Amino acid sequence: MFKKILIANRGEIACRVIKTARKMGISTVAIYSDADAQALHVEMADEAIHIGPPPANQSYIVIDKVMAAVKASGAETVHPGYGFLSENSKFAEALEAAGVAFVGPPVGAIEKMGDKITSKKIAQEAGVSTVPGYMGLIEDADEAVKISNEVGYPVMLKASAGGGGKGMRIAWNDDEAREGFQSSKNEAANSFGDDRIFIEKFVTQPRHIEIQVLCDAHGNGIYLGERECSIQRRNQKVVEEAPSPFLDEATRKAMGEQAVALAQAVGYTSAGTVEFIVDGDKNFFFLEMNTRLQVEHPVTELITGVDLVEQMIRVANGEKLTMTQDDVKLTGWAIENRLYAEDPYRGFLPSIGRLTRYRPPAEVTLDSHVVRNDTGVFEGGEISMYYDPMIAKLCTWAPTRGEAIERMRVALDSFEVEGIGHNLPFLSAVMDHPKFVSGDITTAFIAEEYPDGFNGVELDEAELRRIAAATAAMHRVAEIRRARVSGRMDNHERKVGSDWNVTLQGQSFDVTIKADPNGATVAFEDGTSHRVSSDWTPGDQLAVMTVGDAPLVLKVGKISGGFRIRTRGADIRVHVRTPRQAELARLMPEKQAPDTSKMLLCPMPGLVVKVNVEVGEEVQEGQALCTIEAMKMENILRAERKGVVSKLNAAAGDSLAVDDVIMEFE
Repeated sequence: MFKKILIANRGEIACRVIKTARKMGISTVAIYSDADAQALHVEMADEAIHIGPPPANQSYIVIDKVMAAVKASGAETVHPGYGFLSENSKFAEALEAAGVAFVGPPVGAIEKMGDKITSKKIAQEAGVSTVPGYMGLIEDADEAVKISNEVGYPVMLKASAGGGGKGMRIAWNDDEAREGFQSSKNEAANSFGDDRIFIEKFVTQPRHIEIQVLCDAHGNGIYLGERECSIQRRNQKVVEEAPSPFLDEATRKAMGEQAVALAQAVGYTSAGTVEFIVDGDKNFFFLEMNTRLQVEHPVTELITGVDLVEQMIRVANGEKLTMTQDDVKLTGWAIENRLYAEDPYRGFLPSIGRLTRYRPPAEVTLDSHVVRNDTGVFEGGEISMYYDPMIAKLCTWAPTRGEAIERMRVALDSFEVEGIGHNLPFLSAVMDHPKFVSGDITTAFIAEEYPDGFNGVELDEAELRRIAAATAAMHRVAEIRRARVSGRMDNHERKVGSDWNVTLQGQSFDVTIKADPNGATVAFEDGTSHRVSSDWTPGDQLAVMTVGDAPLVLKVGKISGGFRIRTRGADIRVHVRTPRQAELARLMPEKQAPDTSKMLLCPMPGLVVKVNVEVGEEVQEGQALCTIEAMKMENILRAERKGVVSKLNAAAGDSLAVDDVIMEFE
């Protein structure tokens, strides 16, 4: 077995590979840019080598720099993770020439299957059903428009060397095809150093289901079930699960056998993923093959018990697979939620900054359930604008899908992240959404269910009552503590009182609290009551409670006269007052928000790439105003209504913060 492995990546995947290498007794080497000098993967590795400035195209994807690190470290093998150089055949060639083992497929397989254009041609030649499209290279925007019309709108413009949603655009008309072509080329060049673009038909209402394959160099190949990856935004996966709630055993077998046959046709070795689009009648179409480890591999590991990273390393060492297809058993259900530094209230735009608080739920491995968190960050660490915005991958496993979802709900509510915008509220909302719970999902889920964006969650009255009971009990505990600290009261509990009014999410509840050593009973005016028990103490930012017979986990912040409560995707200001205070509060006028309707505000921290308009220019609804780049993604900001530009406050090359005014209108 290898003695030393270099991980040619960063963040959570680098940490993930280090964990398995350590388990196998293999020494690890990390590489890092200036931005990652204090990163978790650098701290975890046995040694670390600096490779350049923050931008990936000056560090992590510069083959010469990575190869210099390999040589300096004396590593015998390299695991590329995903993204960066993981599907770069020139990198694999350089390693082969240096006599260093590559934890991935042979150069030929990468060239044939890692390139989306070539892989689709091979799939067609092999008789695999593929999505209609144009597989040749597209020279310019005019040709992109012409081809799009031939294929028929809507179309998908995709980077040939792409992945992770980078360099990908959907176009519904000529203008979008022309615009999307240039943005796709720019993103592809910045992310992969390869700006080739191809076009295929965009299949509406599809499911995105992929098959995990594992092949060795001795002619053996197996598939390890499928992953449902249909919940996506900007063509990047957000929630994955295994198995799929949609497939039957016959379809699973057909897809799996086809995936293995395709892999073996190109001499594939190592772990790989064959992605399919599946329609409502369970017809499946080959989409692409990812010649690397997938972001969502943990859900496959959880239902099969197979460590995919370990298997990849063993295959790279020339070992035979120790399992056959008959040995692969799918047990229980696993769900993965990707925690991103993206603000769901601002159209999922990237957020950067320092993690002032980062407390994941405790990892658990029991027969009844598993909670797993793959991460590459730590409290106090910085979320950089230079890399993918993923913070962590939170996974749960349980014997049934319903139990796995419930474990995920509690885990999400228990996950504390402060200092940046993040998508935890949105993930919680998805876990409670009736369509997700029923398994009735497609890749259009987010667009269809949140057409106006995500604006938070409105909890139903039953859940509001549970929160009202919990916060009333919490407030009473806080008031008693305050009375004791002041030293002005003898009988603190009697002086605090038992009658309270709780207002939240536009509703008001009058409650009476009866406390005892084991908790409190909170009674409502209509005669209903909730039993509340918890070890929460004032100042705790997480309250793990039992209300009635069910768990309730609240993230708690203090506000004047109450709490800021976040749970199940909702962000609620809760006020707990005495009856007299509540009476007076009803007389107070509501504060009005400032009018920003005549301003274009920057929705995220980023760099101005282009300003499309001038002062005095009349713009139309939907017209492109400017382009902002952040975390390798170009975001075109458009006019919400007709107007005239009166002032420009930013120009190309400017770095902007959230809510900076880019331009103003008359």
